[in-house]
Amino acid sequence: MRVIFEARIKMRDATDWYVELKDSITNILRECDDMDEFSATIEELGLSYGGEIDEVKWAKDENVPPHIMDEIRLEMSKQQEDIEKSKEK
Repeated sequence: MRVIFEARIKMRDATDWYVELKDSITNILRECDDMDEFSATIEELGLSYGGEIDEVKWAKDENVPPHIMDEIRLEMSKQQEDIEKSKEK
């Protein structure tokens, strides 16, 4: 059984985005207001599978503007940088 989560970027209004995270096995849905919450939630949901997640499939709604995608990419990049730094220690 492959553990696949689905993450969809959505908009509440013109400036307020969130990520809808779905566990494709249990169909549990969670809303994450930022990438920190997303990371914590995916880690929490992944515990059911021994922390082994095979894939996260990303998508976005059509109404998500490019500047919001840039903001999310920057947040994700910062998190990746922090992870790499913590591995070095």
